[in-house]
Amino acid sequence: MRIDELKPAPGSRRARRRVGRGTAGKGGKTAGRGTKGQKARNTVAPGFEGGQMPMKQRVPKLRGFNNPFRVEYQGINLDVLEETGLDDVSPETLHAHGLTHKGALIKILGRGELTRKVTVKAHAFSRSAEAAITAAGGTVEVLAPPFGHGRPPAKGNQFTNR
Repeated sequence: MRIDELKPAPGSRRARRRVGRGTAGKGGKTAGRGTKGQKARNTVAPGFEGGQMPMKQRVPKLRGFNNPFRVEYQGINLDVLEETGLDDVSPETLHAHGLTHKGALIKILGRGELTRKVTVKAHAFSRSAEAAITAAGGTVEVLAPPFGHGRPPAKGNQFTNR
């Protein structure tokens, strides 16, 4: 077999239908476009949405986006824990002392020194904060986020990030 003898398998290549070539074959007269109207006359530009603001103009240009699944923590440093004088620290006790918002996810950060034994419950800890709390003889308990493990519910509405 030579290269000039190669040809496609029978039935694998089908000829394109040539429409608008008279009534003898299929696809004469209106050529598969129906009767009258804008779509029959070849006047609809690509991307045209019938007068509605087109998608390419609705989307902001080169501005990035806001991640609707972002998880925001409220940071509390060790020096703040030291000032409170609490032995059991949890999101509820921090809120009761006016240090956090209600229902906020709490992350303990490592600025400052801890001189006493403290039991800390929070949603996240920095490595330095965890090391400082355990070095002072305290315990660290990581709380599960309220939305479970995985992706939080999306923030915003139907117009966000569009």
